[in-house]
Amino acid sequence: MGETIRQRARRLADEAWARGDATGWFDLLYAGAAGRPDRIPWADMRPNPNLVEWMSRAALEGTGQRALVVGCGLGDDAEALAGAGFEVVAFDVSAAAIAWCRTRFPGSPVRYVNADLLAPPPDWQAVFDFVLEAYTLQALPPGVRPQAVERVAGFVAPGGTLLVICRARNTEDDPGGFPWPLTRAEVDLFGRHELTETGFDDYIDTSGASAVRRFRAAYRKRPAPGA
Repeated sequence: MGETIRQRARRLADEAWARGDATGWFDLLYAGAAGRPDRIPWADMRPNPNLVEWMSRAALEGTGQRALVVGCGLGDDAEALAGAGFEVVAFDVSAAAIAWCRTRFPGSPVRYVNADLLAPPPDWQAVFDFVLEAYTLQALPPGVRPQAVERVAGFVAPGGTLLVICRARNTEDDPGGFPWPLTRAEVDLFGRHELTETGFDDYIDTSGASAVRRFRAAYRKRPAPGA
């Protein structure tokens, strides 16, 4: 019996991490899918329902504001934010994923960029009014997560908003295998970077094939002095 799509993702990740490469396996996965979304474990070909529900609840309206999507995958979340009026930049470490996004959405106003979260463009620092991080941290080895948290927090402009969505577990729970659920303490690391929590949901997500416990945390960056 051959590998399942999740088994293949885990094997590619394990092999990359053994080489000391935290993120290079993403491009191998996307390139190896050869244009077939059913070979990407998280490719639902629709905006993340956990984002869509939050956007509706918050009445999110982005006209005149800039948004950044971290680890954009095949672009559905970026397109949803563009539909809410944001000027959107969406990036992924996988060049194959970015090329796929441009093919899927040829007339899109979203700027799709090949970039590495752990070494992002310097001009992205503190310029985005809304930043979305969904499911990227849980796919990174624990040793690089604090650095990734710092990078994500750094994208948020003074007075801007960060939304984080991830798998969830209690501290005492077995973390299991990739993708690893995060603890509340890991998510709370964002609060060390001039971000104040404005909302936190601990819930069971039933939008997929199986029920998954998730955290959804919203933060606001402190306004600039005198703003």
